[in-house]
Amino acid sequence: MPPTVTIARADPSHAQAAAAITREAFEGVAIEHAIERALGPVDGLSWRDIKAEQVLREFRDDPGDCFVALAGGRVVGYVTNDVSGAISRGRISNLAVAGEFRGQGLGRRLIERSLEHFRGLGLTRAKIETLTCNAVGQKLYPSMGFHEVARQVHYVMKL
Repeated sequence: MPPTVTIARADPSHAQAAAAITREAFEGVAIEHAIERALGPVDGLSWRDIKAEQVLREFRDDPGDCFVALAGGRVVGYVTNDVSGAISRGRISNLAVAGEFRGQGLGRRLIERSLEHFRGLGLTRAKIETLTCNAVGQKLYPSMGFHEVARQVHYVMKL
């Protein structure tokens, strides 16, 4: 029988496990991966290293705005958030689930926990972003009530 998965507020001790999930989960759907495909690694760092560092920074700087999915005490997913009271908006900045736990509604549960957090802070808007190559996000986010408001094109060049 698979372990029960619970959603809990993150703490810095969860950061390394979240970074490990990041390195695996964002294959093909991270802007950093697209940049590496176009221009190669940056100073010997892979896109995985760069993306994982972003997540580590979020867990270090704002763990109270991050949540983890725990199965048997092990981190099997996470969501990180940026909160701006000045504009009454929360932004879901990163969402990832370990491979063996995908397709079970865990990403949805993590987003719901973020939305609950935003509402508890009195925020009135929530934002999430995805690339057009992320088929899961393109389906999941609208199914949860998010509305597409714009598309953005990313350009990059070597200096």
